Amino acid sequence: MNNQPFLHLTCLLSFKKMALKKTLLFFLSVLLVRVVESDIGVNWGTISLHKMSPSTVVDLLKENKIQKVKLFDADQDVMKGLMGSGLEVMVGIPNDMLALISSSTNAADLWVAQNVSRYMVKGGVNIKYVAVGNEPFLTSYSGQYQSYVVPAMTNLQQSLAKANLARNVKLVVPCNADAYESSLPSQGTFRPELTQIITQMVSLLNSNGSPFVVNIYPFLSLYGNSDFPQDYAFFEGTTHAVTDGSNVYYNAFDGNLDTLIAALAKIGYGQMPIVIGEIGWPTDGAVGANVTAARVFNQGLVKHVLSNKGTPLRPGVPPMDVYLFSLLDEGAKSVLPGNFERHWGIFSFDGQSKYSLNLGNGLLKNAKDVQYLPYRWCVANPTKNLAEVTNHVKLACTYADCTTLNYGGSCNGIGAKGNISYAFNSYYQLQKQNPRSCDFDGLGMVTFLNPSIGECRFLVGVNDHAASDHHAASSGFRLQNIWISVLLIIIIWDAWLFLM
Repeated sequence: MNNQPFLHLTCLLSFKKMALKKTLLFFLSVLLVRVVESDIGVNWGTISLHKMSPSTVVDLLKENKIQKVKLFDADQDVMKGLMGSGLEVMVGIPNDMLALISSSTNAADLWVAQNVSRYMVKGGVNIKYVAVGNEPFLTSYSGQYQSYVVPAMTNLQQSLAKANLARNVKLVVPCNADAYESSLPSQGTFRPELTQIITQMVSLLNSNGSPFVVNIYPFLSLYGNSDFPQDYAFFEGTTHAVTDGSNVYYNAFDGNLDTLIAALAKIGYGQMPIVIGEIGWPTDGAVGANVTAARVFNQGLVKHVLSNKGTPLRPGVPPMDVYLFSLLDEGAKSVLPGNFERHWGIFSFDGQSKYSLNLGNGLLKNAKDVQYLPYRWCVANPTKNLAEVTNHVKLACTYADCTTLNYGGSCNGIGAKGNISYAFNSYYQLQKQNPRSCDFDGLGMVTFLNPSIGECRFLVGVNDHAASDHHAASSGFRLQNIWISVLLIIIIWDAWLFLM
């Protein structure tokens, strides 16, 4: 009997097995490499005075190939705009809802039904994460929310499981970097009063395959500490490197991240995946907050993260994802932390890029088809005596955003009349250029000549379809009232069951 064909067949099968193994190993290696690659996403905040339509913002994201978006709530209009976009979305639960959700499984069920299940349909929204609160352990909250976090997570996890969404939607808790502390990265520990709670939280995150989400702000370190070395905040090299044993840190980002990694290791989760929930640099409203610094920081960050260098404690393993803060300026945000709070956007409120920035897909592209109001401005009337103008300026700036006029702002040096004109125009644009809103007892006048001076931009508002927005706002208000009523019923029902 001739065994050659049999041997040939055996060799052929052996060869195919080897080839198959090599192919599988190749794809496995690709998958492993993919695990440690970072993606750059953005935070999309909506506390704005001049809002573009959500569909315009979604088009802006897609045009710039930004695939991941982090929200601070689950605004109905925004979610509707994201339908069918394919973008990966993180929705948020505000801190003031944590107490109720932590105490009521029915409230957790209802929140998931209203804000997750309804959108997780064919052609719907690709919700990847639900953020349980936003920086609930922040020192300035004085422990107000921290006891609610773990119970809220537990209830929400059960609600996701009931809705058959637990595999696809992961719970996370965005933490501020003040949750941990140390003089050197390797000595990082969580704040003593948080250690037990964060250990429980991380255990839950880990068991459900969720990452640890942290917000890191080198700008705030620089802003709040006059002794902080400025070059250490950036990625261009420093004369103030931090030496920690055999590790040397050349930027605040790596030092901060390794402090977290060390703190996680101390509670038994040294390999926990990490996502940067917020990081960025403002362009206005404070000394050091300017376009040049923002471009250098954000471009340095993107280059650093996409290089996959990782950190000294995790070489070759960068954060899973990095969400820049933020996509757009938000002119209605609180300025309690500082006037810079309204100027974090890589785009201005109207979707125009503030500076050249490459997120890995080419330079930023501006929003298209933005509907502006007519090109006219409200300024101080040069023929009038402006001695009685103070109260008018105060009123205008109470409603509109005048933060660029303050020390360190881009409009700080335009003179007294310039300040008055800027305040008048900001209010006029906010009022949709209503002629009466430029009166100011005869001290204002409308001009068709752009009064912008140097870097100080006098804005023209966008036409955000006021009628439909008013209807949406009214609908939102009605929905909110219905939601509150339902929650009150849930509380009363739970209390009744408890007393039975």
